Amino acid sequence: MDTTVINNFKSEEYQINMGPQHPATHGVLRLLLTIDGEIIKRVEPDLGYIHRSIEKMCERDSYQQIVHLTDRMDYLSSHINNEAVCLTVENALQLEIPERVKVIRTIIAELTRIASHTLWWGVMGMDVGALTTYFYGFRDRELINDIFEETCGARLTMNYNIPGGLMFDIHPNFVKRTKEFIDHFKTKLPEYDLLLSNNIIFRKRMEGIGILSKDDAISFGASGPVGRASGYSCDVRKHHSYSAYDRVTFNEILKTEGDTYARYQVRILEMWESLSIIEQLIDNIPEGEFFTKTNTVIKLPEGEYYQKVETARGELGVYIVSTGTKNPYRMKFRSPGFSNLSLLNHIAVGGKIGDLVATMATLDLVIPDIDR
Repeated sequence: MDTTVINNFKSEEYQINMGPQHPATHGVLRLLLTIDGEIIKRVEPDLGYIHRSIEKMCERDSYQQIVHLTDRMDYLSSHINNEAVCLTVENALQLEIPERVKVIRTIIAELTRIASHTLWWGVMGMDVGALTTYFYGFRDRELINDIFEETCGARLTMNYNIPGGLMFDIHPNFVKRTKEFIDHFKTKLPEYDLLLSNNIIFRKRMEGIGILSKDDAISFGASGPVGRASGYSCDVRKHHSYSAYDRVTFNEILKTEGDTYARYQVRILEMWESLSIIEQLIDNIPEGEFFTKTNTVIKLPEGEYYQKVETARGELGVYIVSTGTKNPYRMKFRSPGFSNLSLLNHIAVGGKIGDLVATMATLDLVIPDIDR
């Protein structure tokens, strides 16, 4: 076969587009694939289809208004995104936050994590041909969304956190409905393993593909379940505790295989840990205020401030440069999806297009989180 190199491609190689309208990219992400038959030679992500200049818009808005922009990034971790901005502002102002706020934020953050993982699980199965998982995942996620709606009026983009605390106190039914969900989900989570985790066809699609070593995970800046599936201990809740995570005992789920199935297992096991965290806190919500009073116009002292939290996809960092005015001079978000996407070419090359779909699903990409 002629292997003459023309325009950096061998003659038997060609390029195809995957996305930006492909359902397996989970959003408007375009992947330019260089393939040789069915074998992937290179993956080039092409971003920009949903760019909204969120970081630039933050320079225009007050610190209270910025909170509402962040749940339009990783919309499946909207509460945690809001919390990250609020923590950054509160630490800069050296505000004392009521213990009640810390516990409520933590409970809702873990409910958010479960809601995100159930949606991921449903879509993960559907990506590889198991349509039933989609309905099972949404069945359980809707119960969490009902709690959110009753608590703050929203099911997806929460807007419940404000600098200094919460917009309003929890609903009188919050504790009761959360306990009911815990009891329900403990009986349903084993179904996830029965239906998908131990399915021999599914496992053959997942095991041994998309392998990411621990050293490469660190090198690429991988975080969240992607990093922990490669043995990289990177859980922000453990290493840089915030809110009420220092009050609870939970395991950081680590795997060493680094393949697609390991990333799948980490998220399944993390849902059990989230249930445990909620159980430890739900009967121990302190009495007291649900906010600390702040000035109507918040001005951070001049300086640079950084806070990181653990979203459902990994480490989200918020960096603020303040000149002492009511608007940040510069704001930068370190989104987990951007770093996790950067390693896709590394783990996909040599595999097949069908493997790419499964591998990309276990990165759990939310495109607005990457393309801000």
